[in-house]
Formats: sequence, structure tokens, C-alpha cells
Amino acid sequence: MNPWFTSWVAYRRTPAVQARLDAQAGLIVQAATAVLSRAGYAGLSMAAVAAEAGVATGTVYKNFTGKADLVSAVFRRVVAWEVSAVAAASAEGTAVERVSAAVETFAGRALKNPKLAYVLLVEPVDTVVDAERLRFRHAFAETFESAVADGVSRGELPAQDARTSAAALVGAIGEVLAGPLASAPHGESVVPELIAFALRALGVRAEPTVRQKPGVSDADA
Repeated sequence: MNPWFTSWVAYRRTPAVQARLDAQAGLIVQAATAVLSRAGYAGLSMAAVAAEAGVATGTVYKNFTGKADLVSAVFRRVVAWEVSAVAAASAEGTAVERVSAAVETFAGRALKNPKLAYVLLVEPVDTVVDAERLRFRHAFAETFESAVADGVSRGELPAQDARTSAAALVGAIGEVLAGPLASAPHGESVVPELIAFALRALGVRAEPTVRQKPGVSDADA
């Protein structure tokens, strides 16, 4: 490539230009999120995303190298929202209250947007996207780990490895949700059962305490 042309392009990448490009990429990610929420990973195409965003298909490819790259960006965006919601819901209270709130928020929000949650949790995807899925699960596990570790230290839960318990809970919840998310959702009837299971798994025998109703996922907006 001509060195002069390369320098000219770099010079033209002013803050204003970069802001416009970032805004365009954000619009495309938002459009991809909407398409995934309707059609899942298998039903997403770059052309469908372009139509949703109101841009040319070539514009989508200028921002993202392909489907896997674009969906990976969706994962990062949505996971930030969802992990933040779970962490906020489970930030305070006893171990029972925190774990109950974390499970209720995690599962309840997934059931509010089942198609997208199915993509995030279990739908077959490309290897690159699957790596993002692992980060997604680890991020959620960290919110559970905090509640479990705190409960153990305060004597509210029996001694256990908080990291192992948290990872097991996230895996079990995802597995249970796979059925409702893949087919016709059961509504929220599965959520109390998941809370009770989580508490039993952690060694709690008391009835679960549910502190809040999960809201509609931000990804619906």
C-alpha cells in the first residue's frame, strides 16, 4: 500500500471521525442483538443485520469481519448488561438472600428474552463465539462466587470451595434453562425451583428468600 495513502488515512482518523465510526459500529451491534433476539444465531446473517440497522451490507463488513466477529461483539455488550444486573441484585443481604436474588435475576431475565438467552447459553455457535460464551459463564460465576464465599465466611453456609460451587450453579442453571429457552418457555414457574435447587446445593435447608422481581432484559430495548 502507498505509504502516503496510509498516512493520509491515519491523519483523517480524527476524534470526530472515530466517534462517528464507533457510533456506526454500536448501531450495527444493536441491530444484531435485535436479529438474534428474533432468529437466533442460525437465523442471523450480515444482510439481515444490515437491513435492521438501515445500512448497506458492505457497511456491516467494514466494521466486522464476519458473523462470528459481530456476534462476539454482541456477547460482550449483552454480557456487560446482564452481569451488572445480577451483581447489583445480589450485592447485599444474607447468603440466602444474595444467592436467591442472583438466581432469580439470572434466570428471570433469560426467560424474558428466551431466544437471545438461548444463543448466549447453549445454541451451537462458531468456535470464536464459543470462547465469548465461556467468558460469559465465568463472569456470572464470579457474581455467585462472591455471595457463596461471603456466606461461608459468615457461617451462613457450610464450608465449601466457593469457586467450584459457583461454577456448578451457573452450569446447572444454564442446563435447566436450555429446555424452556429452546422451546416454548414455561413462564417464570421454573425460577422458584432453580432458587430452591441452588440453596439445597449450597447446603441451605431453609425456604428460599426472593427479594426482587427480575426486570426485562436491557437487550430488549
